[in-house]
Amino acid sequence: MLKVRLYRQWINQLFYVNNWILLVFWIVIGSILRFTNLSAKSPWTDEFATMVFSLGNDFRTIPLNQLISLDTLLQPLQFNTNVSISNIISLLLEEDNHPPLYFILNHLWINLLSYLGIVRNIDIGIMRTLPAFLGILSIPGIYILSSISFRSRLAGQISAALMAVSPYGIYLAQEARHYTFAILFVIASLLCLIIAIKRIREDLIVPYWLVLVWSLVNSIGLSIHYFFCLTLISEIITLVFLARSQSQRKSLILQKINYYRIFLIIIGTSCTGLIWLLTIIPKGYGNDMISWIHPINNILYFISPPFQLLAVWIPMISLLPVESSSIPIVILSGLILLLFFIYLVPYILREVKVGLKNKQFRLPFIIFIFFISIVISLFLIITYLAKLDLTRGARYSFTYFPAVIALLGGILAIPWQDNIQHQFLKTDPFFLLNRKIGFYIIWIMGLLGSITVLVNLGYQKYYRPEQFVNIFENTVSHHAVIVTTHKSLVQIGEMMGIGLELRNSQKLTNTSFLLVNEDKKYSSQETKTLQTIVENIKDPLEVWTVNFNDSIKLKNCDFDKKKYPHIDGYRYERYICN
Repeated sequence: MLKVRLYRQWINQLFYVNNWILLVFWIVIGSILRFTNLSAKSPWTDEFATMVFSLGNDFRTIPLNQLISLDTLLQPLQFNTNVSISNIISLLLEEDNHPPLYFILNHLWINLLSYLGIVRNIDIGIMRTLPAFLGILSIPGIYILSSISFRSRLAGQISAALMAVSPYGIYLAQEARHYTFAILFVIASLLCLIIAIKRIREDLIVPYWLVLVWSLVNSIGLSIHYFFCLTLISEIITLVFLARSQSQRKSLILQKINYYRIFLIIIGTSCTGLIWLLTIIPKGYGNDMISWIHPINNILYFISPPFQLLAVWIPMISLLPVESSSIPIVILSGLILLLFFIYLVPYILREVKVGLKNKQFRLPFIIFIFFISIVISLFLIITYLAKLDLTRGARYSFTYFPAVIALLGGILAIPWQDNIQHQFLKTDPFFLLNRKIGFYIIWIMGLLGSITVLVNLGYQKYYRPEQFVNIFENTVSHHAVIVTTHKSLVQIGEMMGIGLELRNSQKLTNTSFLLVNEDKKYSSQETKTLQTIVENIKDPLEVWTVNFNDSIKLKNCDFDKKKYPHIDGYRYERYICN
C-alpha cells in the first residue's frame, strides 16, 4: 500500500514538473517569435509618439514654415538627460491623448538599458523591446487565467500555446505602443471577474482582498489606455447579469454583502476614471488627435464595421500572406484560410455544445462568451450611434483578445478531458481522434500566421516610408525639398518616417524638409508659404509634396506627370523647379 502511494506521488510530481517544462517551452517559442525581426518594419506615427514622449522630448521643437535639415527633423529622437517623470506627464496631457503610465515605464526601461550599457543610440528596435517583453509575459498570464477558469492545467497549456503563436499577439508585441502592457491587466481583471462570479455562484462571500486587488488592477488598466473602460463596462454587465441568475439558495444577507462589495469595486475603479476624465477634458483630449476614427457618412460606413471586426478575429488565430504583392499568393492564402475556417467554425460550435453540458466548463464558457459579446456590442454601439468607428483600429481589440484565447483554450481542451471523452467512445472512436487533431491544426495555422507577420506579409504598417524613400532616391537629381501640411504631431511622424529611412539608407542626398502650418482661415495660405520659400532658392530644385492638403500652383515649376506607384500613408507629387 505504501509503494502504491509513493508511486502516485511520483507520478503527480512528474506531471507537475512536466507541466512547467511545457509552459517554459511555449514561453521560449513566444519569445523567439516576438523578438525576431523586431526592427525590420519602419515605425509609423504612433510609434514615433511613443519614442519622442518616452524620451521626454517635444514635437513642438520642430520649426514650422521654414526649411529644416534631416538632423533637425530627427532631433526629438535623441537622448534627453534633463527629463523628469513630471515632464513626461505634462507632455502627454498637452500633446497626446493617452494616459502616461506606459510612457513613464518605457522611459525608465530605456534609462535602465542605457545604464547597463545595452543601449547607446535610440532606434525603433530598442523601443519595441519593452512591448515584446510584456507580450511574452502574457503567455504565463493566459495560462493562469485559463487554468483557474476551467480548473484545468491542460486548458491553461493550450491557451498558452495559442497565445505564443497568435499573429495578433505578435503584431501588438512588435509595436512600440502600450497594448501588450494593457493586455496583462485585461488578463488580471478577467481573472478577478472569474473568481468573483464563481464565489457568488457557490454561495460564498467575495473577499475584501479581491475587492482591493480588482480595484487596483482596473485603476492601473485605465492609467495605461482609456479604452480599458470597454473591458470594465463589459465585466460589470457580465457580473451583474450572472449574479442575478445565481442559485436561489443564497440568503438575503449574503446577497447584500456581495452586492455591497461589488459596489465598492465599481466605486474604486470609477474614482480613477473620474480623475482621468477631469484631467483630459480641460486639455482638449489631445488636440483633436482622435479625429481619424470619425467614419465617412456613406454606404460603406454601415457595411464595413462588421467586416473590420471579422478582419481582427481571424488573425487572433491564424493569418497567411494576404498582403503579398503577388496576386496568386493572395488568392491561395485566402482560399486556405477559407477552408480552415470552414473546418474551424463547426468544430468550435460542436465543442461548445459539449462543454456547456459539462459542469466544469459550463460556467467559464458562459462568462467568456457573454463578456466577448458585450465588448463587441459596445464597439458597434459606439461606431453606429456615437459615429466613432472603433472597428477601424485593430489594436483596440486588446480589450477582449485574452478572453478569446482563454475561451479557445477551454474549447480545445474538451476532447482531451477523460470525463468528457467516454461519452463518444461507444459511438465513434475515430471521431474522438479527429477532435484531438483540432488543436494541432489550429496551432500550426497560428504558427504560420505569426511567421507571416514577421516577414511583413501580414499586419503591415499603415505608413510605408521605406517605399517612398526607395522611389525618391532613385528619382531625385537635384536639391530636394520634401514638404507636407502640418496639423498635429501625426504629420511630423510621417516626415520622421521618411527622414529615418533616408538616414538608414546611408545614401547622401541634398534634402531639406518643410512643414507648412495649416491655416484654416485662408485656404491658399499653405501654397503661398511654399511658393515664397521656393522662390528664395536660386539653385535647381525638386519639390516633393507629401500629404499636402492645399491645391498646388508653383511658379517656374513643372509638375512631373509620371505615374508613380501608390504607397500606404503617403500621397505624393513631384515638381521640378528652375
